Amino acid sequence: MPTAPKWSSSSLSETSPLVPSSASIDMSPNTSESSSASRRTVFLGVDVGTGSARAGLFDEQGRLIGSASSPIQIWKEKDCIEQSSTDIWHAVCTAVKAACSLASVVPEEVVGLGFAATCSLVAVDSDGSPVSVSWTGDARRNIIVWMDHRAVNQAERINANNSPVLQYCGGSLSPEMQAPKAMLYSSLSTHFLICIHVILVKNQTNTFTQWMDLSDWLSFRATGDDTRSLCTTVCKWTYLGHAHMEVFREKDSHSMEACGWDDVFWEEIGLGDLVEGNHAKIGRSVAFPGHPLGSGLTPAAAKELGLLVGTPVGTALIDAHAGGVGTMESLPETESKDDVANEEAICHRMVLVCGTSTCHMAVSRNKLFIPGVWGPFWSAMVPEYWLTEGGQSATGALLDHIIENHVAAPLLADRAASQSISIYELLNKILESMMQERKVLFVSALTEDMHVLPDFHGNRSPVADPKSKGMVCGLTLETSEKQLALLYLATIQGIAYGTRHIVEHCNSHGHKIDTLLACGGLSKNPLYVQEHADIVGCRIILPRESETVLLGAAILGAVASQKYSGLHEAMRALNAAGQVIHPSKDAKAKKYHDAKYQIFKSLYEQQLSHRSIMMQALQ
Repeated sequence: MPTAPKWSSSSLSETSPLVPSSASIDMSPNTSESSSASRRTVFLGVDVGTGSARAGLFDEQGRLIGSASSPIQIWKEKDCIEQSSTDIWHAVCTAVKAACSLASVVPEEVVGLGFAATCSLVAVDSDGSPVSVSWTGDARRNIIVWMDHRAVNQAERINANNSPVLQYCGGSLSPEMQAPKAMLYSSLSTHFLICIHVILVKNQTNTFTQWMDLSDWLSFRATGDDTRSLCTTVCKWTYLGHAHMEVFREKDSHSMEACGWDDVFWEEIGLGDLVEGNHAKIGRSVAFPGHPLGSGLTPAAAKELGLLVGTPVGTALIDAHAGGVGTMESLPETESKDDVANEEAICHRMVLVCGTSTCHMAVSRNKLFIPGVWGPFWSAMVPEYWLTEGGQSATGALLDHIIENHVAAPLLADRAASQSISIYELLNKILESMMQERKVLFVSALTEDMHVLPDFHGNRSPVADPKSKGMVCGLTLETSEKQLALLYLATIQGIAYGTRHIVEHCNSHGHKIDTLLACGGLSKNPLYVQEHADIVGCRIILPRESETVLLGAAILGAVASQKYSGLHEAMRALNAAGQVIHPSKDAKAKKYHDAKYQIFKSLYEQQLSHRSIMMQALQ
């Protein structure tokens, strides 16, 4: 398997979108830790992204001592993007065994395990066997991947009902959420039965039992306990987690019978069967992230993973939320010591989980309703805090797309390979050289004539318009590597202006965000991070450990092992800060970005105008 280039989206959980299934393993050792002869306390985190399953082992200081990855298969045909839970579980087992072998970790040292995954939708029958969601009827393809946007019409139909649950989703559901996807599958099944008479699909419809988020399915596969996470149910299923607030305080229990489903909502959208059997198909019980599930690893799962039977497994997180858990308390020691007793301090931070897409995670003590931004979600990431979740559907994927589809890319990739650097590092060098050649004051000024609206996969936040399209202003006939470098920089800036738009929108509705923490593959690109700091106007803290999604998953295992009293305590113990990037103090740079930001916002306004003109023309 070729080594992933530095700073690409493939170094985060949501990885490069088309990775074939393979037995090859990419491993990252830390030999200084693995040589210890004494018995260690090790927390294991597993993260399943779009292109690979990864396993990471962490010590009691939150330091990575070994990791491994194994690719997973994906089928992408037009708008259909599907995967196999069987293939994913095999990849998870391969990665876990390889990581333990690499770090010389024996099963007795692993005291807890946690899972994180993309918010993809898994279909299984009453026996837990895969149920195909594919129009091909391929039994392997039982997962609708998070980035599958086929359910746009279903999302629009749901949003038209104005159900009360929508106010906790920013006012509308995205086609990336699970209700529209389940609705899509229901309509497809009906179409097959009536028009195609596919016997396989008919049989599947009769035996189908459960829809599960991928991270919940992984926990279920490991423990046999189908308790769902507040993270997945609240963020992707319209579950009202705050229905548990009084129950939680009265019983002081982190395991809760499901009481936050709005049955009227499911009836209204034509999926009333999901409320049957005490909501057995979508979740009879839920729990806080990190709650110990069942009796830990089952004998079968323990054997497959190479771990001990009964190893504690914590309730899972969506991968971006695991990145938040692995990052949000990564503050310099002088600050973190002062913040321990301050419950409000964490509310001034926003975590950017930067991969194929970017998620913007912020928490508050009080619920804040923000149009176009997901949430408020009670206890969906940090228990007893309300989560606000912004996002951009294509960031790392967009940069890859811009570069790979440029005529200069092949030659540039060859040059980068000859220098043993990534194409991103080479582009950054080219931009530095261009700045000196053109005698501009700062590298950002190179794009004064080029502007990008990065909505190539719709706008998740804050306008919540899945039909929004990408726009590039300022193209010429030039096809040189320098022109590609400018387009690359303008795209980074467009993404950063999108983040600024989200931060300003959140702050105008009650948040007080003044610090960003960034993790994921794109956070390893210094140009990407500095542009975000300059454009948003906030300092950006990078965590000490780069594998923050894996760390967040491992923290779930640490909580399940009862080494810590709760998730927030474990975060404070295992998060640690690395480099701090400050925004430029150059007044001219600020004026420049303020001007480009106004152009950025006007591009979407122009698009709406164009859309209206064409709609009238076609009437």
